[in-house]
Amino acid sequence: MGLTPDDHRQILRRLSWASAGLYGLVRCLSSSLSLFDESPLLIHNKFLRWDLIHFAAIADQGYTYEEQWAFLPGAPLFMYISKYLVGFATNNVLACEIFTSVALSLLAFESIQTLYNLSLLHLKSPRLALLASALALLPSSPVTFFFVPYNEPFFTFLSYKGMHACATQQWTKAALFFAVASTFRSNGILLAGFLLWGLLVQPFMTGKRIYISTLIRSTILTAIIFVPFISYQAIAYMIFCLDKPISNPVSWRNKFPPSIYTHVQSKYWNVGFLRYWTVSQVPNFVIAVPPMALIFAYAGHHLRSVSKIFLAEGLRQTPSVKFQNALFITPHALHALLFSSILLFASHTQIVLRLAASMPFTYWAAAWLYIEYPRLGGVWVTWSLMWGLISTILWATFLPPA
Repeated sequence: MGLTPDDHRQILRRLSWASAGLYGLVRCLSSSLSLFDESPLLIHNKFLRWDLIHFAAIADQGYTYEEQWAFLPGAPLFMYISKYLVGFATNNVLACEIFTSVALSLLAFESIQTLYNLSLLHLKSPRLALLASALALLPSSPVTFFFVPYNEPFFTFLSYKGMHACATQQWTKAALFFAVASTFRSNGILLAGFLLWGLLVQPFMTGKRIYISTLIRSTILTAIIFVPFISYQAIAYMIFCLDKPISNPVSWRNKFPPSIYTHVQSKYWNVGFLRYWTVSQVPNFVIAVPPMALIFAYAGHHLRSVSKIFLAEGLRQTPSVKFQNALFITPHALHALLFSSILLFASHTQIVLRLAASMPFTYWAAAWLYIEYPRLGGVWVTWSLMWGLISTILWATFLPPA
C-alpha cells in the first residue's frame, strides 16, 4: 500500500523542521563572524540587516523620511506588534528575535503545507506534489523564508493561501488574502490575475458563457486587491501634497499617477526599466540566473504545450480533461513569466532569490526538471542547497546580496 496524502503531509512537516534546523544552525554559527557593516551595532540590535533596519525604524517612529515610503506597512506593523507583545514585556532584543524566528518558521511550515495542497489540486499527482513541496524546502533565501520579518515570508504565505482559495473557487476569500499580501509587496496586485483567470478567462476558454453578474463580481473582487496599495498612495499624497504649501510642491505631485512609491523607488533605489543593467550589477544578474532560467524555461514549455492543445481543440463545450488540467497551471505560468520579467528588466534582479519562493510555479518547474532531465534536476538541487547555505552566511555577516 502506497503513501497517502496525509503521510506526505507528515513527511513534509519533518522535512520542514529539518530544513529550518539546518539553516538555523548555520545562521547561529555564522553570527559569530565579523560583520562587514557594523551599523546594526550602532542601533543596539545586532540582528538587523538590510531592509530590516528601515522596517524597525518605521515600526518605532512611523514614516519619518521620504525614502521610507519605498516600504509598504505590512512588515513594519508585524515588527511593531512583536515588540509590543514580547519586547515591551521582557525589554530583551534576543527574546524578540527568538519569538520572531519561531513565528516565521511556523508560518513557513504552513506555507509548505498549503503548497502541497495546491500542488495536489493542480498537478493531479500526490507524488509530484510531494516532490515539488520538498524542493521548496531548499529555498534560495532561507533566512528570509524561515527566520526574519522581511516581506517575503508573509507574501509567500498569503499568496499561497489566495491561490489555493482560487483553486477551490472561494473567490472572496482569495481576494482578501491577495489584498493583505498587497500590504507587504506592491507585486501583490499582480495576484488579481488569478481571480480574473478563474472567473473570466478559463470559463471562456472552455466554452462557458460569461454573465454580467460575473463581470461585476470580478471587478469588485479585483478592486479589493488594489485597495491597500491605492490607500497607501492616497495617504502619502495627503501628507506630501495637500499638507504642503503650493509654493514648495513635491516633484511627483503633478505626475500621473502621482505615486510616491514609484518616485521613491526610482530616486533612492534606481528602479526603472533597464536602469539596473550596468556592468557593476553583472554579479547580481549571474546569481539570479538559476531561478530565472528555470522559470522562463518551464513557462515556455508549458505555454507551448497549452497552445498546441488549444489550436487542436479550439473553443468547445466539452474540452478534453488534458486541456482543462493544463489550464489550471497556465495562470501560474503567466504570473511567473510576468513577475520574473519585471524583476529582470525593471527591478533589482537578484531579489528573485527571495521572491521565487512566493511562486508555486518555481517548484513545479523544479519538479519537472528533476523528472524530465534528472541530471539537470540534480544540478538544481545541489545549487539550491549550496546557495542556500552560502546566502545564510552572507546574511549573518551583512554581506550582499540583500
